[in-house]
Amino acid sequence: MSALLTWGDYLTKGAPPSKRFLIGGNWKCNGTLASAKAIIEVLNKSGSIPPESEVVIAVPSIHISLAKSLFRSEISVAAQDVGVNKEGAHTGEVSAGMLVDAGVRWVLTGHSERRIGFGGPGTSGESSILVAKKTTVALAAGMSVIFCIGESLAERESNRTLEVCVEQLTPIVAALSNKPLDWKRVVIAYEPVWAIGTGKVATPEQAEDTHREIRQWLAAQSSIGKDASRIRILYGGSVKGSNCKELVACPNVDGFLVGGASLLPEFVDIINSPLSLRR
Repeated sequence: MSALLTWGDYLTKGAPPSKRFLIGGNWKCNGTLASAKAIIEVLNKSGSIPPESEVVIAVPSIHISLAKSLFRSEISVAAQDVGVNKEGAHTGEVSAGMLVDAGVRWVLTGHSERRIGFGGPGTSGESSILVAKKTTVALAAGMSVIFCIGESLAERESNRTLEVCVEQLTPIVAALSNKPLDWKRVVIAYEPVWAIGTGKVATPEQAEDTHREIRQWLAAQSSIGKDASRIRILYGGSVKGSNCKELVACPNVDGFLVGGASLLPEFVDIINSPLSLRR
């Protein structure tokens, strides 16, 4: 029987002892009460979750209470967005304080579906400055954040991948320049827009190259420096049970943010993918 990978072993894939793989799910705007209960039951009965995997699932706000009450304790529930304001006259918003009061400790910010065209055709979506503000609001409330970045197909084909990722990261790096400890509660999810829900997936080489470049850029920022090695960088974009083992083996891929497959039984295979690294 293969031995469990030690934290010392993780150092060889660019991960310090404090870092576990984060396997994130994003249900997006999906799920009836019946279907939500069904997938929760599948995950609850899927056997033990490997110690290498921290599981966080972002559900629609209407299902947060249900998910909190039904998910096994090893699975954390996340919100898919957070309001930039505190409680008050902000119709339709859910504040960080309200999420914390409901026992929610994780939130997504900056998903491409909010950055690009959110609000209807012709709108530009959430700016990187707004995403950074939402992130700092969540962090100030004591939450942890999965901070999403990624480029379009046109931007990748014009060799602007890192440029776009840096543009999206720069406001949050500036906002946290005097709060280095907050980076312990930030996970970056690199999600190439061209691979989200398209069936296309970045090759392991593409994912590793981009993750490595992002980490190198973070390390070059004076407010982060060597702590860049401790920041988890997830890959997202058509991750499936069939490709997760190959991707999780990349030295700078520290887990996944999974869309459509997180609503399917194969999400169990993705949760268990770090087991393939045992030897």
